Amino acid sequence: MTKNLFRCVAGAAAAAALIGLSTPASAQSDVDVAFNVGVVSDYIFRGFSQTGEDPAIQGGVDLTAGKFYAGAWASNVDFGDDTDAEVDLYGGYRTEAAGFALDFGVIAYLYAGEPDGAGYNYNEFKVAASRAVGPATFGAAVYYSPDFFGVDKEATYGEINAAFAPAPKWTVSGALGKQWLNVSDDYTTWNLGVGYALTDKLGVDVRYYDTDVDGVPGAEDRVVGAVKLAF
Repeated sequence: MTKNLFRCVAGAAAAAALIGLSTPASAQSDVDVAFNVGVVSDYIFRGFSQTGEDPAIQGGVDLTAGKFYAGAWASNVDFGDDTDAEVDLYGGYRTEAAGFALDFGVIAYLYAGEPDGAGYNYNEFKVAASRAVGPATFGAAVYYSPDFFGVDKEATYGEINAAFAPAPKWTVSGALGKQWLNVSDDYTTWNLGVGYALTDKLGVDVRYYDTDVDGVPGAEDRVVGAVKLAF
């Protein structure tokens, strides 16, 4: 089946991330290292379930050296075939200009056990910007792939997102995105949720997801719970 029925989160939508949990493991070195592991009741990426609406175990590592970063992240997936895991490799450059935080990066999405000729593996280029205004942060991002998942080739995803901290340990965040595809139908997705930091390393998130896609169970509205540990 086509990409937009499955993969289309951290990485997640950006606003769905559990905020403020990442802690460098080597703060005194030139390269900071941070790890994370989590459990979600359903792995949602751009409005679509990647696990057949089942739970997922996820984890990753992030390296930061000055303004440059790199990392890897993995999750179990279920596309109804032999594919059983997704591994994302990414890197980029973060800077600031005119009060905006800027992020330029590239992401490789790799799928373990994909069927021959499925064409699941692909790359995306990312440009993102955000700005903090008091207790709120507003952002926008664009992702472009010259050879997208499955039958789709050129694809672009645009998103606006926001996060607000109404009280210590609490974060309300959401995102509105549009996926443009050159073979499958374009669609819109959105999410809204609340996160709570149990400790400086452990957080929970409860989030509502939906799309304007009709008749596809994996794209219907749902509430997803997540627990994430960063260390």
